[in-house]
Amino acid sequence: MLNISHNTLNKKVDLSNYKAIQKVFHKRHYKYFNRFLMAFAIIAVVILFLPWTQNISGDGFLTTLKPDQRPQTIQSPIPGRIEKWYVQEGDFVKKGDTILFISEIKNEYFDPNLVARTGQQIKAKSMAVSSYEGKVKALGNQAQALKNERGLKLQQARNKLLQSKLKVQSDSIDLEAAKTNISIAERQYNRIVQLEKEGLKALTDVEEKRLKFQETQAKLISQENKLLASRNEVINAKVEINRVQAEYTDKISKSQSDRFTAQSSQFDAEAQVTKLENEFTNYSMRNEMYYIKAPQSGFINKALFSGVGETFKEGDQLVNIMPSVYDLAVETYVKPIDLPLIHLGEKIRVQFDGWPAIVFSGWPNISYGTYGGTVVAIETFISDNGKYRILIAPDPDDHKWPKIQVGSGAKTIALLEDVPIWFELWRQLNGFPPNYYQPNSKIAQSQKK
Repeated sequence: MLNISHNTLNKKVDLSNYKAIQKVFHKRHYKYFNRFLMAFAIIAVVILFLPWTQNISGDGFLTTLKPDQRPQTIQSPIPGRIEKWYVQEGDFVKKGDTILFISEIKNEYFDPNLVARTGQQIKAKSMAVSSYEGKVKALGNQAQALKNERGLKLQQARNKLLQSKLKVQSDSIDLEAAKTNISIAERQYNRIVQLEKEGLKALTDVEEKRLKFQETQAKLISQENKLLASRNEVINAKVEINRVQAEYTDKISKSQSDRFTAQSSQFDAEAQVTKLENEFTNYSMRNEMYYIKAPQSGFINKALFSGVGETFKEGDQLVNIMPSVYDLAVETYVKPIDLPLIHLGEKIRVQFDGWPAIVFSGWPNISYGTYGGTVVAIETFISDNGKYRILIAPDPDDHKWPKIQVGSGAKTIALLEDVPIWFELWRQLNGFPPNYYQPNSKIAQSQKK
């Protein structure tokens, strides 16, 4: 009772006569209770000095060790329309098995004979390339023939020039001879005239010498005309050489110009052939993309597009597949304040959701149902949830992990230093982080260095 009334009942009524009061209120119970309190206090003090393993706990989930072993979605690199499904959800497919067939929705690819017709265009353009090659070769032969003919014509003109020069020399000699003859004829004529005056020669002799002198003069004039004609022939021969050079240069230049034009057309045709071949390859590969195939062996989890006739864009996710072969790992997160305490190769205890376990975080040796793990990756940039991502792989020195589906939940416990329980309680009450911890292996390595 609270004893707040001034009318105290225990002073008016004697309770000791009742059996219930006699069984409860006696001195020996107080003695036992005091002993219990004393023993409990001693045990509590002893427990406070027991060792406690500091730890960092975190929540995570099961994933795979390698990125190519994780669940993935299959996309189509081209837009299309679903025509037929070859699998259903839950089926196992091998690498390269056909999952579904799609059809084209772009009008430029509707032609069913597009690949064959592109091949025909390639053949036609290839024949055009061959024709241009023949034309280039023919024009090259024509230019070479013109060069050879130009050489012969120039040699002929040079020979004619040489003949004209030789004729000039011959006519020059004949002119000098004519000059000599006219000098002789003039002296003879003068001598005959003098003798005729003296009466030593007859008049007929004078007339004969005069006639010969005039003939010699005529020959001199004729020889001078021949010399001039020979010199004109030399000039004409030089002009002929220049004409031949100019004529054949023009012909050769025109032939080379036609050849370059043919080569340009050939290169353009070759470029078109290359472009058509590229389109042919693209069309062939696009036809193969109508069959969506499994990139690796696994199980079909979920069809993201259903039915037949549904259209989609390029890059849209069509179906989800889970690889059949994978290495389990646990993805967990730690607070930034605890990140310096986590190191690569550190031992971690893992508790899987749905798997029976009795866990004493501070006493890992008496825990049951936890499995060993090793830190294999530590993210160097903070995640969206404000924590750092840690990847844990199975510990080869511990028990083998059970067969659990990827995506299941897991709890992780990173074991640190051993401290007394009172110290851990004091740390938790004050909100202090665990003691800075470094694995023994790394300490040994630093000492060796």
